[in-house]
Amino acid sequence: MKAIVISQPGGPEVLRIQERNVPQPADNEVLIKIYAAGINRPDVFQRKGNYPPPTWAPQDIPGLEVAGIIEQVGHHVTDWKKGDAVCALLAGGGYADFAVAQAGHCLPVPNGFNFVQAASLPETVFTVWHNVFQRGSLKSGENFLVHGGTSGIGITAIQLAKALGAKVFATAGSEEKCKACGALGAEICINYKTEDFEEKLKSEGADVILDMVGGDYIPKNIRLLREDGRLVFINTMKGGKLDGAEVDFGLIMKKRLTITGSTLRNRSNEFKTALAKEILTNVWPVIESGKFKTVIAAEFPLHEASKAHALMETSEHIGKIILVNDWES
Repeated sequence: MKAIVISQPGGPEVLRIQERNVPQPADNEVLIKIYAAGINRPDVFQRKGNYPPPTWAPQDIPGLEVAGIIEQVGHHVTDWKKGDAVCALLAGGGYADFAVAQAGHCLPVPNGFNFVQAASLPETVFTVWHNVFQRGSLKSGENFLVHGGTSGIGITAIQLAKALGAKVFATAGSEEKCKACGALGAEICINYKTEDFEEKLKSEGADVILDMVGGDYIPKNIRLLREDGRLVFINTMKGGKLDGAEVDFGLIMKKRLTITGSTLRNRSNEFKTALAKEILTNVWPVIESGKFKTVIAAEFPLHEASKAHALMETSEHIGKIILVNDWES
């Protein structure tokens, strides 16, 4: 099979296409013939040598989410059969013709969705459901702020929070991106390059904030949170240190704030299986109802993965970047 491998840590050019053996599914796994694979920030971090995969995952083939057709099932798999159309969360290996996935980490391709749309879902939906709704306990009627509103995480968080009854705010880096956030359901979007989100939202406040930025956003987030608010980190792109800014821990106590965060990739198979079941019950009906739409920024053929990564690193895109494997050609 064809696979995109990280030949050495470095820039997008280190992604090379190679021939590899088709992996074989273990007892609780399925083999997926991949039609589309989503690209995510962790893939870029892995390519640079800053985000090693778990020991049980492919070490040099990135890719955390795919959509395709099940080609083979392991001996203990009963929920899926050959020919089923699925999207799946992987620990790695998605930039290829085939990949194995835990059977419990697969979800059916939503009704009316093609493979490109379906491949844009797993990593972001799993991340958002766990961090916003499980860890953050976002409820209908609460105020929710997501930083990076036009990222894959952002577009998912805005739509799910809106569909489940929250009042949604977002930050983004241009007026065009802010308009896109508004179209997805954000009532207020702040261009962080021209406005201070804390100043803009201090009359509103937030009950839950999903932050992938960190750095000097941290004290602003804490001041912005309402009593019993929850701040959830999924990344710290500006760093986990404050560089001179201070956090008022007295304010955290006074407002009874919860500060938490998580990474998904190294969580156990059992955790991800339980998460997939919750998503199937709570999120898939929203997706299939028409209240959620995928936003695809660009599609690239598998062999142009380096170009896809280069686009990802510009941060100029709105929505998801997808690798496509055209089996019909």
